[in-house]
Amino acid sequence: MTTGILFAATDVRWAEYEAPLRAALDTTGLPYALATDLPPETVDYIVYAPNSSLQDFGPFPRLKAVLSLWAGVEGVVGNATLTVPLTRMVDAEGLTQGMVEYVTGHVLRHHLAMDTHIVNPRHEWTPIAPPLAADRPVTVLGLGTLGLACAQMLRTIGFPVTGWSRTAKSAEGIRCLSGAAGLLPALNGAQIVVLLLPDTPQTRCVLDAETLAALPRGAVIVNPGRGPLIDDAALLDALDSGQIGHATLDVFRQEPLPQGHPFWAHPQVTVTPHIASETRVASASRVIAENIRRGEVGLPLLHRVDRAAGY
Repeated sequence: MTTGILFAATDVRWAEYEAPLRAALDTTGLPYALATDLPPETVDYIVYAPNSSLQDFGPFPRLKAVLSLWAGVEGVVGNATLTVPLTRMVDAEGLTQGMVEYVTGHVLRHHLAMDTHIVNPRHEWTPIAPPLAADRPVTVLGLGTLGLACAQMLRTIGFPVTGWSRTAKSAEGIRCLSGAAGLLPALNGAQIVVLLLPDTPQTRCVLDAETLAALPRGAVIVNPGRGPLIDDAALLDALDSGQIGHATLDVFRQEPLPQGHPFWAHPQVTVTPHIASETRVASASRVIAENIRRGEVGLPLLHRVDRAAGY
């Protein structure tokens, strides 16, 4: 029987994905039909972007799984019509490596005070060397695939790294804390904090007035995770008071970030346009094809979402 695969994303994504996805599917040896429009009764898998116009999964009687092209699934995980397994995009070749490069670059930028020398309109000679990495504690909030990879890279460079997660984790060379009781200890003493948590009701505003106050004065925030992880008003207050020295933000509650938002004009905020970890089409196509192959031969799907946890 032919495996029916519906591609449910934007027209731009279809133009990007059609050839690489077909090439990846061809390697599986499965007979398949891949299209953006298939009779609902023939669809076995939906390759999905949460911003797709498809929001009702009820009309697909033989649907086996929905395979998201995005790492974040908060826009679909609560859909009541979605009763089959849902997977999220975890791609070591593209997403993970891209995130490691972004986080490492910006942590080093702040650690080395690069902005002082790059933006120096008065041509001031300030020969103050930064501390070594070993003297700059970094905390990574979130020890999933992306967070753990970033924490390990920062540890390799020489930073003392603390990782915090909602549930207990362990990683060699990284101080791992978890749960509500571990959050403030994870933040105490952290001069740079990287946020790589999912967006769930339990993680929203994980950085608020209380937790920002737990950081040493002048600490730096790097958020390439999810916009709602930070209380925007509390962050602005902390920046204005000097409690937080700088915030580099790649994700926001509303995207694109509105032109009048205070983050744009704040001298201690760097805005990047959600570029920290872009899905790479070729490698993401291979992840999707492998999950379809696994589904067809009865193997467990990779990166299956835990609906209760939300990721």
